[in-house]
Amino acid sequence: MAIAKAERLMNLALCLLGTRRPLSKRELRGSIEAYMEAGNDESFNRMFERDKDDLRELGLVIETVENLEGETGYLARRDSNRLPPVSLDAEEAAALGLAAKVWQQARLAGAASGALQKLRAGGMPEAGDLYGGQHSAIEPRIPVHEAAFEPLMLACRDRRPVVFDYRKSTAARPETRQVEPWALECWRGHWYLAGYDRERGAERVFRLSRITGKVRSRAGKYTAEVPDVVTVRETVAGWAGESADRSALIRLRAGAGYPLRAKATAVREGTDGWDELEIPYGHGLDAWLVEFGPDVVVVEPADLRADVVDRLRAVAGG
Repeated sequence: MAIAKAERLMNLALCLLGTRRPLSKRELRGSIEAYMEAGNDESFNRMFERDKDDLRELGLVIETVENLEGETGYLARRDSNRLPPVSLDAEEAAALGLAAKVWQQARLAGAASGALQKLRAGGMPEAGDLYGGQHSAIEPRIPVHEAAFEPLMLACRDRRPVVFDYRKSTAARPETRQVEPWALECWRGHWYLAGYDRERGAERVFRLSRITGKVRSRAGKYTAEVPDVVTVRETVAGWAGESADRSALIRLRAGAGYPLRAKATAVREGTDGWDELEIPYGHGLDAWLVEFGPDVVVVEPADLRADVVDRLRAVAGG
């Protein structure tokens, strides 16, 4: 069926591009075999309108005018459907090539590859020709494994509110969130969504790997203003303790918690199977420490210790 539709669209495009005068529906039906086989006028009209919309979505400029007999006619002028020459310097071509490689593991890979093929057909050099045939040993990749990525990306683009079930790191079960999505950001190998949480009435950041089930779109406009620059990376970093202005002292089981050890400003090895670490203390550190479960004990400050205990009790009472 997909092949038949593609052939039908191609035939319609060729008819509209090849004519010097507007063609009526009647004339198009008599020229395209698939339209001749339509059972009745109603079926043909539905098929034609869908095909015409599909061609316009693909970028074909179709004009609607009246012909000499007063009938509505259609044509696609060649001068209106001819793109201007594409001229890219080496740096611009390299940037496009790298962008395509970045998305090669996402569902956008097909669109990126198709766009590059069109540009190369227009004269853009191959990636290997940009710098004397030398290939970089390091190639950028942004892996996308979460099913929520594509619907959220489209929702950010179209400014569409969404609803999804989200499981916090400290919760046993997911909760439903109503969000006005702003932007997606990849930070340390994980994708995050920044947006406005309607129920909480504030900006929130969501890790895509914690979204469960399908992302559902909702009708209506945004209720909160979208910031000019959404600094998701800075927000996530702040929640993970990257923007810390003080220190915390924790006990960490020997041989465990390597991410915490990497962030520590001081480490004192113990003889009882536990080490003492000083780590930067910022907003969200309590949630991060909870992820290490029984391998971490907070010594000070007292408020951080209390927050971690509260989160652990919430998980246990799940």
